[in-house]
Amino acid sequence: MPIWALWLIAAAALGVAEVFTLTLALGLLAAAALIAGVAGAVGMGFVAQVLIFTVASLAGLVVVRPIAKRHLRQPPPLRSGTDGLVGQSAVVVDEVTGEQGRVKLHGEEWSARCIDEDTVIPPGTRVDVMEIDGATAVVYPREALP
Repeated sequence: MPIWALWLIAAAALGVAEVFTLTLALGLLAAAALIAGVAGAVGMGFVAQVLIFTVASLAGLVVVRPIAKRHLRQPPPLRSGTDGLVGQSAVVVDEVTGEQGRVKLHGEEWSARCIDEDTVIPPGTRVDVMEIDGATAVVYPREALP
């Protein structure tokens, strides 16, 4: 069996191991082994293959891996505007039905409708904002805690 085929087998084994470990290191080593295998398949000698594997591995582990890890650790994007209102609590000002109503949400009055068309929510009831549909808050009454 030619040496380049062993590089490809190693690349496949490292790729499978990366899927199970998610270390970001084994996948980069798999890519380096793949590059070394391709170099061997086009006729480069064993020393050149080892050198290519070493350079590609170091480049991946020293340059690519820290950048990838930094991107994975980024905080989730902040929700702003109407997206930031979803999940918030509001108080019913005017009776809310499946078609109309008013709620006080973050100090402002919003038109509202209940997500459940058969439910009528009386004034003073706390509701949760399920979504914002245009300028209308789609709400649902909070469940009473035991």
